[in-house]
Amino acid sequence: MSLPPLAAYPALRLRRLRQADWIRSLVRETVLTPSDLIWSMVVHEGEGQVPVASMPGVARLSVAEAAKAAVEARQLGIPAIAIFPHIDMARKDASGSLAADPDGLICRAVKAMKDAAPEVGIMCDVALDPFTDHGHDGLIEHGRILNDATIERLVEQALVQARAGCDILAPSDMMDGRVGALRTALEAEGLQDVMIMSYAAKYASAFYGPYRDAIGSGKLGTGAVDNPGDKKTYQMDPANTEEALREVALDIAEGADMIMVKPGLPYLDILRRLVEAYRLPTFAFQVSGEYAMIKAAGANGWIDEDRAILESLGAFKRAGAAGTITYFAPHAARLLGA
Repeated sequence: MSLPPLAAYPALRLRRLRQADWIRSLVRETVLTPSDLIWSMVVHEGEGQVPVASMPGVARLSVAEAAKAAVEARQLGIPAIAIFPHIDMARKDASGSLAADPDGLICRAVKAMKDAAPEVGIMCDVALDPFTDHGHDGLIEHGRILNDATIERLVEQALVQARAGCDILAPSDMMDGRVGALRTALEAEGLQDVMIMSYAAKYASAFYGPYRDAIGSGKLGTGAVDNPGDKKTYQMDPANTEEALREVALDIAEGADMIMVKPGLPYLDILRRLVEAYRLPTFAFQVSGEYAMIKAAGANGWIDEDRAILESLGAFKRAGAAGTITYFAPHAARLLGA
């Protein structure tokens, strides 16, 4: 679409529409609200809250604290919460067997949160990395991440989460074909209303480090002798764009209701292309490294932390995101007047 012809200066003075707050507000193109946020949260076994050293202001929450947080989200107008587990290393194994435990941490947290605030949507991560002692999202054999065998485990995990009351399954593993397998299993179990938000374009990024600290993920390249040292054989190459289009097309064809780009801010170009190409609800994940950078710079007085939080979240919406998963959600909602 071509722009209409513009008047020449001084007939056109663009600063006229910036001269006061009331006019800036009136012509503002993008308006951020708490309903644009999904609260990213880590839960743990035991009691109370455990601060995450690499993410100041973020703590692992007990099941009881997570239920209280669901009530807080409702009060703040935050529509959904994405939960991730911290599992004690001694309880992990190579196959991530605890992922499919119907009485496990995630299932208990989902039930408690839905009991406390049924109006708040709960999104569950479908991946094995929080549960494996090697820290990978899939099963390992002779130094390779097994695709199809991993999907079988993911389906087991997803079904116990769905039965516990999870509203959105969010497969983050990046195995080929997992969305179709999950959709088929949900339909077969009479769980057809459970939504799938696919981590369709998840990149092998350097920005995930604090999250791995938060969930106590195993250190890549250690443990098993055949442990790959990174996730580059299944997460996407940060250099690629066209590949993201293919990944998303496959996930849509397999039954994804929504798609996600992860990380967020370094991949706004990917987000915009996907929104324009598919017109499907598309979300961004403002990941732990993005959070930690803003917090560190704010703590050192190098940036205005609150302004940076809202500016970064506004960037996702401006690029076309239907919403953003972020650890800043409750603080941002308060900044927005909730």
